[in-house]
Amino acid sequence: MPKSKRNRPVTLSKTKKKGREHKENVVNSIRDAVEKYDSVYVFSFENMRNLKFKEFRERLKSSSRFFLGSNKVMQVALGRSVADEIRSGLHKISKLLRGDSGLCFTSLPKEEIQRLFNEYEDYDFARTGSTATDTVELKEGPLDQFTHEMEPFLRKQGMPVRLNKGVVELVSDFVVCEEGKPLSPESARILRLLGIKMATFKLHLICRWSPEDFEVYREGLEDSDVESS
Repeated sequence: MPKSKRNRPVTLSKTKKKGREHKENVVNSIRDAVEKYDSVYVFSFENMRNLKFKEFRERLKSSSRFFLGSNKVMQVALGRSVADEIRSGLHKISKLLRGDSGLCFTSLPKEEIQRLFNEYEDYDFARTGSTATDTVELKEGPLDQFTHEMEPFLRKQGMPVRLNKGVVELVSDFVVCEEGKPLSPESARILRLLGIKMATFKLHLICRWSPEDFEVYREGLEDSDVESS
């Protein structure tokens, strides 16, 4: 009787090798990009939406290349100090790779890149745990936007509703969310049903490196962050 594939042991050394090979590929790809493109930017992002970011990347595909992932791996690729940087000044880029950030290699003029990043934003429904940007309160009375079939679901979300002659009715005022407070799973679902988008996917340029110069764009970055080691 043939052995079940489910029962085959997984060799940890193999999985580690695959992980190491992936990291090495990323490192090599970043180093190739340093040689291929005129400049590199560190950027940060808010409320990442993978499909929207993919669309943004596609727009710049012919002139640019993006890297997202482990900041540590990207830092290793560029060099984290003067001693191990692959091009002069690149360790300054590494120091600003932190949190939700990535790399953009490009041959576009810096004015064009700045315009594209500054102008880009996309609105979407907020997810659980996101901070509410507004207070949303529903007043007592009929909720004409909901069909009678939705009444049980709305009750499960904590809304004080009932059916009145086939119409969903709120029996008392109900606060969906409060500005500045994190959204609960129920609040996020109700906002989606109401069509209220509170998340803005945005990209921010942090700094730029080229063989000729280095610029920091975001305010509040300490000088010590970009000084040579």
